[in-house]
Amino acid sequence: MSDDVFMRRALALAAPGVGRTGDNPSVGCVIVKDGAVAGEGATAYVTLEPCAHRSSGAVSCSDLLIQAHVSRAVIATRDPHPMAAGVGIERLRAAGVAVEIGVLETEARAQNASFFAKWDKS
Repeated sequence: MSDDVFMRRALALAAPGVGRTGDNPSVGCVIVKDGAVAGEGATAYVTLEPCAHRSSGAVSCSDLLIQAHVSRAVIATRDPHPMAAGVGIERLRAAGVAVEIGVLETEARAQNASFFAKWDKS
């Protein structure tokens, strides 16, 4: 299966939360190993760059992916928030996770258009 197939599933998982997360985006994630949804040592398909910090003080999404021994992260789009932009990606790369960015980026950005309109100043 292609990266597009798994990213479409991640987008579908995020869809019900759109408009229900306050100022935060709705994010979907699918973890895949050997072409099937799995867990440890797998590829994670994420609609938005995994966070590096959580306001609640809980473990960040990027740290959780590292702890799960994810070997590859396919990320639809970077987080435009100035406190988050690029930090999760760099944390993943520093831990040896292969990172690919931009798979179905247009769709992911459209799904959370209001979030991107607020924070994306590029």
